[in-house]
Amino acid sequence: MSVPSKHRAAYVHAKGEAPKISDRTLGELKPGEIAIKIAATAINPVDWKIRDYGLFLVPNWQYPAILGSDGSGTVAAVGKGVSDYSVGDRVFFQSGYGDDDVSTFQEYIKLPAEIVAKTPKNISDEEASGIMLATMAAATAYYDKTGQGLKAPWNQGGSEVGKGKGIVILGGSSSVGQYAIQLARLSGFERIITNASAIHHDYLQDLGAHVVLDRNASGVKDFQKALEGVSLEFVFDTIAFKETQVLGVEILQATNTQKSRVVVVGPVNEEAKKLGESKEPHVAVQQIMGIALKPELRYLITGLTDSLGGKDGWVAKEEFKPNRVELIEGGLENIQEGLEKNKQGVSGVKISELDVGIRERVMRTMLKDPHTFTWP
Repeated sequence: MSVPSKHRAAYVHAKGEAPKISDRTLGELKPGEIAIKIAATAINPVDWKIRDYGLFLVPNWQYPAILGSDGSGTVAAVGKGVSDYSVGDRVFFQSGYGDDDVSTFQEYIKLPAEIVAKTPKNISDEEASGIMLATMAAATAYYDKTGQGLKAPWNQGGSEVGKGKGIVILGGSSSVGQYAIQLARLSGFERIITNASAIHHDYLQDLGAHVVLDRNASGVKDFQKALEGVSLEFVFDTIAFKETQVLGVEILQATNTQKSRVVVVGPVNEEAKKLGESKEPHVAVQQIMGIALKPELRYLITGLTDSLGGKDGWVAKEEFKPNRVELIEGGLENIQEGLEKNKQGVSGVKISELDVGIRERVMRTMLKDPHTFTWP
C-alpha cells in the first residue's frame, strides 16, 4: 500500500455551506509520522457547528477547510524513526482541525505515530472510529490538571483513586458519557452515578454505572440519596447546557463537597458559575478541551493509546466497549446528510463515514447523545 499522488477530500468553502469534494495531495511525512488510509470517520456535533458558525476552533484557520477529527483506518506509509507500526496495520485515533493533512473527511491523512492506537481484531473499523475523541475528552476531565487531576489507571495506584468515592456523570448516554462511565470503573470508583433516558439504563449499567437516574424525573435529592455512604469526588457534565451545569453545582453544594468542581465539555455558563460562587461550599465550573494534538496533552493521549489499543489493551480484553453502531448509506458525497442528522439530534447517536474510498461508501452512525459538545 502507498499514498496516491492525489486523493479526495470534502471541503467546506464558507460558513453555512455544505462540504464539496475535490482532489488534494497529502503533505510529505515527517520523522515519527504515519500516513493512514481512512476506513471510517466519525461525525461529531463540533463538525456541524464549525460548518454552521465558522472556523472558531483554531486561530487563523481559513477556508476552504476540511472537517472531521475522529476515525480509524489502515497504515499506508511510515516516516523515518517509526518502528511500532507497519504498512497494513489497522489503527484508530483522534486527529484535529486547522491542518488539511490531519482532518478526517478525506481519504488519506498523516499523524504522529505516538498518538495512534492499534485496532484489535475483536472490533470493526466502524466501532473503532468513534472511540478516541470522546474518550480523550473524558480522560482530560479526569486526569489532566485542567480537569480533576486524578492519577490515571495506567499509572501505579491509578486503578484505586476512586476507592470509597463516588462520581456523578451527567449525560451518561452521550458518547463522552459512555466512555466516562468506563473510565470511572477502571479508576476504581465505588459509586458511579449517571442520568439518562430510561431506554438507556440497562446498557449504561452494563458499562459500569451503579445508579442510573431518569434524566426527566430526577433532581438533586435523588443524587444525594444515590451518594449515601461515599464521598463525592466531582461532577462531570458531558452535556454542558446551562441546566446541567446548574444541576452539577447544586449537587456538589447539597452534598457539602469541599474543594470540588463541575467539569464541562463546553463553555462555562455564567449563571452556573455565579451559583457556584454564591455560597459555601464554593464550586468551580471548569471547561476542558481534550485535543490529542495539543503538546501539553501528549502524555495523556499516549497513555490512552497504549491502554486502549493492541492485542493486550482494554478494548481487546473487552474491559472497554466502543459505542454501538448504526449504518447510513452514503460516503464523502453524503457528508452533508450525516452532519444534518447529527444536528437534528438522535438519542444516543453519532454519525461517521465508513470507507471513504471509491469501492465502498457507507455513512454510519454510532449511538451518541447529540449534545456531547456545546459551542456558540
